[in-house]
Amino acid sequence: MAQAQQATAAPPAGRYVPRLKQAYKGEVVRQMMERFGYKNPLAVPRLHKIVVNMGVGEATQNIKILDAAVEQLAAITGQRPVVRRARKSIANFKIREKMPIGCSVTLRGDRMYDFFDRLVSIALPRVRDFRGLPTKSFDGRGNYTIGLKDQLVFLEINYSKVDKVHGMNVTVVTTAETDEEARNLLAFLGMPFRKD
Repeated sequence: MAQAQQATAAPPAGRYVPRLKQAYKGEVVRQMMERFGYKNPLAVPRLHKIVVNMGVGEATQNIKILDAAVEQLAAITGQRPVVRRARKSIANFKIREKMPIGCSVTLRGDRMYDFFDRLVSIALPRVRDFRGLPTKSFDGRGNYTIGLKDQLVFLEINYSKVDKVHGMNVTVVTTAETDEEARNLLAFLGMPFRKD
């Protein structure tokens, strides 16, 4: 019991702690321990990292499209993206090896919690005809992937400056060992799953 109280201790005065991180330590740990019977709060699954990936196939013809995608992804995540290059040449797609074809960002720590909070509370409700996320997008190891059709659902993107709409994949990596644990963890954190 002393460990549970210690794990939910308040942060030092003056230090910024994301709202969702506080909710995880304060409520989600307790709810997960009740649901799955964990003995130790440190055994409760948690968010490990979030990977945001934006594929830009048109960059093979015009490299400026990739520059715009990098700027937009940096605005969305608050972190500079890494440019991804093709691993092998594919003649049908006019792609040569090591040609830039996308960008991605890996978020950890406070930035990860901030991005997840903005994703579930602001961006996803702005998706047109949104009825909740499917529960079948887990990979069997506790990780969840969302596909977004455009970047305009994020408030950081200025609609007037977007010349091309790009989709993106958001992969939430957890320390959960099963999909059921990961689904409950994400639901307790506010992920809007469909009621099947």
